[in-house]
Amino acid sequence: MSATPVYIICSPRPQVGRTLIARLLSEFLLLKHGTVLSFDINLKEPSLLDYLPNITETADVIDTYGKMRLMDPLILNDGLAKVIDLGFHAFDEFFKMCEEIGFMKEALRRRVAPVILYVADTDRVSARSYEMLRRQIPPRALITVHNEFVLPRELPEAMDRGRVLRFAALPVFLKMYINRPSFSFTGYLRQEKDSSSELHQWIWHNYTIFRDLELSVMQQRSSWTGAHM
Repeated sequence: MSATPVYIICSPRPQVGRTLIARLLSEFLLLKHGTVLSFDINLKEPSLLDYLPNITETADVIDTYGKMRLMDPLILNDGLAKVIDLGFHAFDEFFKMCEEIGFMKEALRRRVAPVILYVADTDRVSARSYEMLRRQIPPRALITVHNEFVLPRELPEAMDRGRVLRFAALPVFLKMYINRPSFSFTGYLRQEKDSSSELHQWIWHNYTIFRDLELSVMQQRSSWTGAHM
C-alpha cells in the first residue's frame, strides 16, 4: 500500500485564510479520489465544519482523550487522505503533542506522510512559530503557504527559502461570494460554462497546485524518512 498523506493546514495567527486553504484542498481530494476525511480544530466560526459537514469531523487537543481520538486515525495507513484545519488557538498544543509522542517518526514508520502547510504572516509570532517548526519537521514536509489576499507583499525571507505554495488574491466581491457556507469550488467548476472567468481560472489553478503537491508527497516520502531518522 502506498503512503497515506496527512495535510495539516496551520498558523498561529487568526484570519490568514487557513480554513480557505483547507476547504480548497478537501474539495480537490474529494473530487480526485471520491473520499477524504477532514478534521476541524477550531473554536470560532467560520470553520471547516460549516462548509463541508459531510466529510468533516470536529476534534480537539484539550485533553488526553481528545488527543487520542485525533491521533489514532492520523497514523493509520488506510489510503484515505486526511486534512486538518488547525485553529490558531490549538497551534502550540498540537505541535507540542506531536513532539512529545514522536508523531513524525511514528507516522513515517507506518507509511503515513504528514505535510505541514504553514500559512505565512509577517508578525513576530508567525516568525517564531515557523522557526519552531523548522526544528521539528523534516524540510521536505514543511511547506509555506503564501496567501496573497492576506499578504500582498513578499514573504519574510526565512519562509521563502523552502517550498512555497502561492495562492493569488481574489477581488473582494469574489472573496465574499466564495465565503458563503453553501459555496462549493468543485460545484462551481461543474456549473460555470465560462471557463475563462476569473473565479473558474483561480479554482482550476489552485487544484493544479494541489495535484502537483500530492504527486510530490508520494514521490518524496522515502526521503523524508531518511532525513528524520
